[in-house]
Amino acid sequence: MRVLGIDPGLRNLGWGVIEAVGSRLSHVANGVIHSEGTDLAARLLSLHAALTRIVAEHAPDAAAVEQTFVNKDGAGTLKLGQARGIAMLVPAQAGLAVGEYSPNAVKKAVVGVGHADKGQIAHMVRYQLPRVELAGADAADALAIAICHAHHLQSAGRMAAAMRGVA
Repeated sequence: MRVLGIDPGLRNLGWGVIEAVGSRLSHVANGVIHSEGTDLAARLLSLHAALTRIVAEHAPDAAAVEQTFVNKDGAGTLKLGQARGIAMLVPAQAGLAVGEYSPNAVKKAVVGVGHADKGQIAHMVRYQLPRVELAGADAADALAIAICHAHHLQSAGRMAAAMRGVA
């Protein structure tokens, strides 16, 4: 199964694609989309176009997006939410179900603790995906989201198989 992870951002949107075969994970691609334009509509459009190209090129089977946390800057949170809307819309347009994970859930799945810093996340992504060349911290976060989703899907598959065995 190919999983796309997306770390939404209005200026920099991180993305990462992994391949999950059983419990084995491998890196496919990662990068950071830098929005273009000066007004909000143009930036959102550029994010949509670039992410659409990535989905078409890498043909993921599943996608996951990090949930937005609310901070003290209400306007900033709203803009981030709009970028997150693009991050959810593009995979949905491709017919993919989109998983959503809190930042702490992603950190716990990848690092083992829910309050890891960006350096720890990048280190564990490199450990779990040997020889990966990270395009930046946003791309590392996106790969961590993909890893989290792959683990979740594997657990859900094992649970469904176990439930079929009981019935």
